[in-house]
Amino acid sequence: MKDIEIDLIDIDPRDFFGNNNKNINKIKLYFPKLKIVARGNKIKAFGQEEILKEFKDAINKILKYFAKHNSINEYFIEDLFNGNNERLNNKISNNSLILHGTKGRLIHAVTINQMKIVELISKKDLVFVIGPAGTGKTYTSVALAVKSLKEKKVKRIILTRPAVEAGENLGFLPGDMKEKLDPYMQPLYDALREMIPSEKLKKYIESGTIQIAPLAYMRGRNLDDAFVILDEAQNTTHSQMKMFLTRMGENAKFIITGDPGQIDLPRRVVSGLKEAILILKEISEIGILYLNEKDAMRHKLVKKLINAYKKIDIQN
Repeated sequence: MKDIEIDLIDIDPRDFFGNNNKNINKIKLYFPKLKIVARGNKIKAFGQEEILKEFKDAINKILKYFAKHNSINEYFIEDLFNGNNERLNNKISNNSLILHGTKGRLIHAVTINQMKIVELISKKDLVFVIGPAGTGKTYTSVALAVKSLKEKKVKRIILTRPAVEAGENLGFLPGDMKEKLDPYMQPLYDALREMIPSEKLKKYIESGTIQIAPLAYMRGRNLDDAFVILDEAQNTTHSQMKMFLTRMGENAKFIITGDPGQIDLPRRVVSGLKEAILILKEISEIGILYLNEKDAMRHKLVKKLINAYKKIDIQN
């Protein structure tokens, strides 16, 4: 019996092996005659020399892909081992790079609709991005904002959300107002941390170059030289949406994201997002893009969940 050892140089093993070793376990399925041990930053394999060579070639291909994209997943591994070269090549060549994130991470618009967001915001100053959870609305929008800031196309980034209680009572949360509201803004912080080194992000926030605040804090402001994202816009009212849209200043880019299927407003209160799309759809300078379950980038079950709920929504 022969053996080989492969070092994961400059790679976080957790990223390569996947959550709960999902990626390495998927690889093992394709080499049932080998004993494969993944420990630390090393992969060891034991078995016949010919199969070990195939294994090493496959791992090198995966490492090459990882070096370029800073991530792999079980679907990429399936395409590699199942010989789905066309789809595999499309994944590698057609991904639209937005920017380089932290630790060399490459931030891509992965799906066709995410690429359309990139295209739309380059042509229009106001874009609505509508779609279900997990389709990359917020993440792609934040990446575009960071890109604009890095390229000095804008002087600041402003990220905002309506602080609507999704079944929780805001008043009973502990802490001062900032501490109460920060959990609502957490997805925005999470996205930024993947794109801007922590110390630089801290300085940006302290200086006001990046501002994250509830929608109510936008009232009375003139948002010029800014890339502004209104997230979770399905939870705005008529007056809130009108207030926000009229904050648009010179040299500003606005992206408004939302999921009309997850409205947390009181009954009989019309969603400002739904209303705005109807009112503004004929204005050619405004972009409106709809994402769907095909753009879901989370667990593979998310697509099925979206479809299941869509059927109920249609019936209702």
